[in-house]
Amino acid sequence: MEKEFYAHPSSIIDEGCVIGKGVKIWHFTHLMPGCKLGENCNVGQNVVISPDVTLGKNVKVQNNVSIYTGVTCDDDVFLGPSMVFTNVINPRSAVNRKNAYAKTHVGKGATIGANATIVCGHDIGAFAFIGAGAVVTKNVPPYSLWAGNPAKQMGWMSEYGHRLHFDKNGHAECPESKEKYRLENGSVLKIVS
Repeated sequence: MEKEFYAHPSSIIDEGCVIGKGVKIWHFTHLMPGCKLGENCNVGQNVVISPDVTLGKNVKVQNNVSIYTGVTCDDDVFLGPSMVFTNVINPRSAVNRKNAYAKTHVGKGATIGANATIVCGHDIGAFAFIGAGAVVTKNVPPYSLWAGNPAKQMGWMSEYGHRLHFDKNGHAECPESKEKYRLENGSVLKIVS
């Protein structure tokens, strides 16, 4: 049976990987045992996806990204060039902590910018936006915008990736999609009509 994904000849795909239909895997990328990639993922060059990592559908992994054991990503996540996840809070070369991997979950539609670092054990909410070079050291709420080192919340984002500006009544509109949002008790909710 012909495979239903593309893998560049220089890529390495270990036994036990589950790869969805329409996935593209580019140069010098290594998929390790037990990882799962949903349909239509695009995995750039020089990427490492460690054992038991799960990526949802349509996840875009740009060049030079390391995704370590303990990470899961929902559908439509964007992982920018050279961003990295960690999986041990206190690594030491001489101390084996493979049983202490902390989990990190990235929610649907979230974006993590180039060269950002996500310190393990902190979840990224759906449609959150992490700016380039940010170092995330705490949980990130859905639709929130974070930047800096350590990363701090700078505002809110729409599902289309535009900054939301709320009026005095706590309402905002995405300039591209025209979808409407409400800020209530420190959380953003999309208004469904």
